[in-house]
Amino acid sequence: MSKTYYDATDLRKFGKITEWNEELGNKFFDYYGKVFEEGALTAREKSLIALAVAHTEQCPYCIDAYTKDGLQRGITKEEMMEAVHVGAAIKSGATLVHSVQMMNKVNKLEM
Repeated sequence: MSKTYYDATDLRKFGKITEWNEELGNKFFDYYGKVFEEGALTAREKSLIALAVAHTEQCPYCIDAYTKDGLQRGITKEEMMEAVHVGAAIKSGATLVHSVQMMNKVNKLEM
């Protein structure tokens, strides 16, 4: 059995972040809870967004949590994978668009 840096059981400990700073931890969870309430977007849509962002941020805890949450909300494997590809396209596009900065710098230095 190989051991990884991330321990899946740590996800269950997420609520303990309030222990070292109760005020800020509680404020975060209040905000987090409010964000995921039904609003202009459904809970299902928010779960799919969260799954895509979890992949672009490369958070294994979030990937596990929102894969499970998505399945419970009826999100299909195909929808999940498509959302991940949308996130990947945006992430790579954001990386590549910054090359304009490099190009500008090179052009300036070559003058």
